[in-house]
Amino acid sequence: MISQFFVLSQRGDHIVFRDYRGEVPKGSAEIFFRKVKFWNDDEAEEAPPVFDFGYPQTTSTEVLKSYIFNEPIMVDAGRLPPLGPAAMFMQGTKRMPGTAVTKSVVATEPGGKKREEIFVDIIERISVTFSSSGYILTSEIDGTIQMKSYLSGNPEIRLALNEDLSIGRTGSSTFDYRSSSGGGTVVLDDCNFHESVHLDSFDIDRTLSLIPPDGEFPVMNYRMTQEFKPPFRVTALIEEAGPSRAEVLLKIRADFSANVTANTITVQMPVPSYTMRASFELEAGAVGQTTDFKEGSRRLEWNLKKAIAFTVLTYFFISQLQRILLCNIFYVLLWNAGNLTKEAGPVNMNFTIPMYNASKLQVRYLQIAKKSKTYNPYRWVRYVTQANSYVARL
Repeated sequence: MISQFFVLSQRGDHIVFRDYRGEVPKGSAEIFFRKVKFWNDDEAEEAPPVFDFGYPQTTSTEVLKSYIFNEPIMVDAGRLPPLGPAAMFMQGTKRMPGTAVTKSVVATEPGGKKREEIFVDIIERISVTFSSSGYILTSEIDGTIQMKSYLSGNPEIRLALNEDLSIGRTGSSTFDYRSSSGGGTVVLDDCNFHESVHLDSFDIDRTLSLIPPDGEFPVMNYRMTQEFKPPFRVTALIEEAGPSRAEVLLKIRADFSANVTANTITVQMPVPSYTMRASFELEAGAVGQTTDFKEGSRRLEWNLKKAIAFTVLTYFFISQLQRILLCNIFYVLLWNAGNLTKEAGPVNMNFTIPMYNASKLQVRYLQIAKKSKTYNPYRWVRYVTQANSYVARL
């Protein structure tokens, strides 16, 4: 098991540092840096990639397939190769069938025939920071086009994205607030592609061509900071309501089409360490909502089973209905108690929204090279949006 992992700059500063087991003396990163920086050995001018001691590991998927299974398989231990450090690097004959990366998640066809299918998932993780009044302070989308192929023979795949997709901040600054379920202009800050992707026609018609490897892999990663319409608006307010009581008002409003449903919604808000208890008031007729005061971590928690963007049509406008939670927190006044607003919050929200993507990145078509006239594998294109950092300040 690894003890420490760290990435150092050229000056020896910590870029990434993790201590997993607590058994290595303090200052080990500095010792390592000095050993590499001032390497003095008669046989080499620079430090080798591996020295001292340890157990070299492999991350080769082809090697690891031999040891990963979806179902138990009886194996004769006497026929297995040794699993020492050296054996991990040997590309020997595969003795066991690894099925974890090639077995379909859907039942096979009648007669035990493997079902030909391919999955394309557009997964977006949203980071948004709101002011206490619901104004957007910062916003960003980290997205991935994930592909999982169960196609025999490795046929060529053509994946077409929005025709008016732009890469870089050279697009128009005017944002189109059309529904995210449709196409439209998409401006990405940057993106990168899997090594199997060919970009010969990407600049012409935004089409990617590739021969997908078995299993799951990211076709494309992208980032977007262009203004977009977040799925939820969050507002939060806290006010003193007495010598030892404060009122917290939380509001969330769903800003997506009525045919979209958000699942597993959680709203959390840290409260001052001297908070003793809390009481909650939900809207009349609230269904599928629960509240709790986590005394150990001193935070309020509001759970909604699901949220649908209900709308109310009046003679003059369409207004979005919002979910509201009123909470009273009770605390003990301390002589060293700080400012209530500064010690409470911010409000954090987590959610998952299937078949929705805020960036409006779309798959126009998924084309598979035909091996015969009757070859017609199943194609699945799915969208999902998740909260990465969805925060409302007080």
